Amino acid sequence: MSVEYRIGSARLTLIEGDITQQEVDVIVNAANSSLLGGGGVDGAIHRRGGPEILAECRQIVARIGRLEPGEAVRTTAGRLPARHVVHTVGPVYRDGTRGEAEVLSRAWRRSLEVALEAAARTVAFPAISTGVYGYPVDEAARVSLDAAASFLRANHAHIDEVRVVLFDNRALQEWTAAAEAVLGGR
Repeated sequence: MSVEYRIGSARLTLIEGDITQQEVDVIVNAANSSLLGGGGVDGAIHRRGGPEILAECRQIVARIGRLEPGEAVRTTAGRLPARHVVHTVGPVYRDGTRGEAEVLSRAWRRSLEVALEAAARTVAFPAISTGVYGYPVDEAARVSLDAAASFLRANHAHIDEVRVVLFDNRALQEWTAAAEAVLGGR
């Protein structure tokens, strides 16, 4: 099942699925600051994409050190059915009063900016920070969708689709409810 919204000339699509199977220009990775792989989406992307991703991540870490929350960098996609992976670090959720929303919003914007630098027309995102980082799904959905919609409305017509790939039907339902609140009707 998928739900689609129009934002200018772009589509914002919410689907239940596996992000590592998305045939898009860019897959966004919910990375940790070390960029060396981990659990959840990060681990799945590294496992399915292969050692080329980790090799490039190591080069980036050697050059810049840790990736700060809200920032994003790009690597090859290795064996993934995408051209690139954009790695971003979302916030660890504490109580919602420590700038978490601003960092999450910046992670989405920076990921889209880095995707544009790679001439991406299609970008697939996971639900950044909603796993072990503990961001409540409904709150993360509202912040993330607002950031994506604002970016797409700001004359970024060369992105055809932003796809949010959600791990289960419950998450899809929560993101759909948030999309109705943030984006209104389809």
